[in-house]
Amino acid sequence: MNTSEEIAACAARWVVEEGLGYGPAKQRALKELGLPPRTALPDNALLEREVREYLALFCAETQPAELRALRRMALAWMERLAAFRPHLTGAVWQGTATKLSDIHLQLFCDDSKSAELALINLGLEYDVGSTLGFRGEAVDVLSLAQVCDDLDLLVGIHLLIYDHDDLRGALKPDSSGRVQRGDLKAVQRLITEEAA
Repeated sequence: MNTSEEIAACAARWVVEEGLGYGPAKQRALKELGLPPRTALPDNALLEREVREYLALFCAETQPAELRALRRMALAWMERLAAFRPHLTGAVWQGTATKLSDIHLQLFCDDSKSAELALINLGLEYDVGSTLGFRGEAVDVLSLAQVCDDLDLLVGIHLLIYDHDDLRGALKPDSSGRVQRGDLKAVQRLITEEAA
């Protein structure tokens, strides 16, 4: 096993067992393995492969049900926010989510404040932040936590606010041929396929 694979294997455990994002998990793995801070980190594709392997080895009995619960919760939120053309992304979309994972929805809005107004009208408290978007630009994030009834746990929900025009090209596959997000119908299909 080379250094990148070793870091990825260690980081995968942090992703699954602690719910860390890929970046923080790689940094934690460096420390745990006693490697210098400037050590080259594995790419996300390698880390995702290690996460899937870890899930198959240690979480095969629990993770599928946790993923189904999170996808159903995401779908309910997508239906609730349908006016903003929601797309599911992240671990819940890719199928690597566990009960520690948050739900990430990308909203494509005609008016950037409209999603915020919708949350206010629903009487929901949320925090406003920002993150890098899928094109590397800064985007606003509305974050809240809600109980997932199926898991009886509080789950973080992050709404990334994009301009409506950003939707063009958002469903193109990446360099490995994978689509990085799915709309309401795509998530419904995933849930239906899982139930079959």
